[in-house]
Amino acid sequence: MSDFLVVGGGVIGMLTTLQLADAGHSVTLVERGECGREASWAGGGIVSPLYPWRYSAPISRLSAWSEGRYPELALRLLEETGIDPEYRQKGLLYLRVDEEAAAMAWARDLGKPLERVSADFLYAKEPAAAPGCEEALWMPTLGSLRNPRLARALSTRLQAIPRVTLLEGCEVERLEARGGRVDAVKTGRGRYRADQVVVCGGAWAASLLASVDVNLPVRPVKGQMIQFQAPPSLVRRVVLMDGRYVIPRADGRVLAGSTLEESGFDKSLSATARESLWASATRIVPALADCAVVHHWAGLRPGSPDGVPFIGAVPGFTNLHVNAGHYRNGLVLAPAATRLLVDELLGREPIVDPLPYRLAGPLPG
Repeated sequence: MSDFLVVGGGVIGMLTTLQLADAGHSVTLVERGECGREASWAGGGIVSPLYPWRYSAPISRLSAWSEGRYPELALRLLEETGIDPEYRQKGLLYLRVDEEAAAMAWARDLGKPLERVSADFLYAKEPAAAPGCEEALWMPTLGSLRNPRLARALSTRLQAIPRVTLLEGCEVERLEARGGRVDAVKTGRGRYRADQVVVCGGAWAASLLASVDVNLPVRPVKGQMIQFQAPPSLVRRVVLMDGRYVIPRADGRVLAGSTLEESGFDKSLSATARESLWASATRIVPALADCAVVHHWAGLRPGSPDGVPFIGAVPGFTNLHVNAGHYRNGLVLAPAATRLLVDELLGREPIVDPLPYRLAGPLPG
């Protein structure tokens, strides 16, 4: 029996497992499919909320802590696995922002570099950006990751740690509880037990907790994206305009996203979404109209009522915990969200106040 059993092999589940293993604990990670192939794979990899000044303080606190950890994490994984997550700190350009005062106030409060820049600065940084902009907002410290490679690097690292048991293609059917304690996790391949159980099931977290009569207000929210094959350096950094964005990769590929769709667990693709994404991407960078769209996909974000994730002990249970509901910011918040929960699990001083992320209800006595 392991010290910990983690349900869900996305970035949240894998980082939780890695931190627990780093602390010397045995961990079983159970994933219904392939690790990192759901929301963690489908997102864009921007290491910041899109418009960070629109978010509440609990999200800003986690985001600020996380952003500074990704360079170190990317280097560690590259050294340990040979897989490069391609962390790129090239900054972000915001075009046509109509809430500049709020953005600048947010930046001052957090000590975050953000400045208004001229057209000359904008087009020196991004010559192919939408023409006719007289100014932009510039966040020089923003980074991005190639999230599928981050997920592959994390999975590869976990497989090399002897005290980690990684079970892929192992769907959890239900949690089995008695007397305020989870006795076992029932899967299609049998029952697994651990001293402590952590649910990191993303959009599926609510159904997992429902098996022990816990109501977790997390729902799937579909997002579709497309990818262009562009010449290297056509787009050099993340550019955001009118709620849509383009994200360059080192090999010239450019991601464009994304939609927000309330359609349950349906991940089907639509021509309407593809056309909308193509139109917004070619407004941001008109030269993308001459580039082929080589991929179109969808993923399911774990939506929560106000975007603030649920992190901590599940009320009424002595050994059940959750880390889910990160909505559009799972990758952004992952280092801090997982560290916060691991601190709680191991009795360490938390990095931020854990109260805003707790599930409502009395904790077990």
